Amino acid sequence: MKTIAKILGGFIVLIVILLVLVCEKDRPVEELIPLYANQDSKFMPILGMKVHYRDEGVATDTLPLILLHGMSSSLNTWDSVVIALKPHRRVISLDLPGFALTGPSPENQYNFPYYSKFIDSFATRLKIKRFILAGNSMGGAISWNYALHNPSRLAKMILIDAAAYPKKGESGSLGFMLASTPVINNLLLYATPKALVRKSLETIYFDQARVTDAQVERFHDVAIREGNREVALQIFKGSFKGGKLERIKEIKTPTLILWGDHDNVIGVNNVENFLKDIQGSKSEVYKNVGHVPMEEVPGKVASSILGFVQ
Repeated sequence: MKTIAKILGGFIVLIVILLVLVCEKDRPVEELIPLYANQDSKFMPILGMKVHYRDEGVATDTLPLILLHGMSSSLNTWDSVVIALKPHRRVISLDLPGFALTGPSPENQYNFPYYSKFIDSFATRLKIKRFILAGNSMGGAISWNYALHNPSRLAKMILIDAAAYPKKGESGSLGFMLASTPVINNLLLYATPKALVRKSLETIYFDQARVTDAQVERFHDVAIREGNREVALQIFKGSFKGGKLERIKEIKTPTLILWGDHDNVIGVNNVENFLKDIQGSKSEVYKNVGHVPMEEVPGKVASSILGFVQ
């Protein structure tokens, strides 16, 4: 018993030393806005937050696209797609509550009912009656749950490598796996090494050469924005449990399903599940693409979206 206690004690000491070495303080949003907001950025006071968003493109478009990013991401994931879409449509991208420059919600609720309420409030503040919703990964799950929450407001929906069904052996992202591991995930409140950020990004791309130093820096900075790590931990501990998967067959919204065939986070087999459950939906699978097609093949994604919404 004494030997086991010594080993355990030594392990705890090692963990503490590692934490001291890599521990990072949260960064105030005031430091990050000059780095990651641009001339198109706006900040909307809503539900106790200052929501970072960009409203670009054809201002007279009465059926705009609203783009939702995935877990631990930001509106920047859509940058290249927006450039291609905005000559033709009104395109609105945003940092969801709990992420990037928007940061935590005072309500401290990160589940499907909360995000549905947020989308309603966001669209109402922009005086948008109906819109097209596109979401990647977690943003995709928020999108199809919104389709069940308020179908009359949703004209069409685009799901890109969207979360929904139980996983079937996907290798997943290293960062996501650590964040989902009990006890260990608590350490991520204090330590978010750039090496871990880089490795996680490399696992979501098919072409790992696309991961740049600037990209790693941005993901790392917005991850340690004040309050964001607590939100991520809450989500990884299961705040989204209790979604409406059993009701997905009730969705009548015209839906386009886009996927990368080398998605290691949410496997391409999910395309068939969506096609089976959402009657009349259409799909397109991109070859040699990972979990974020809008970053790896933005031109193809923009073309697929335009073909669907025009």
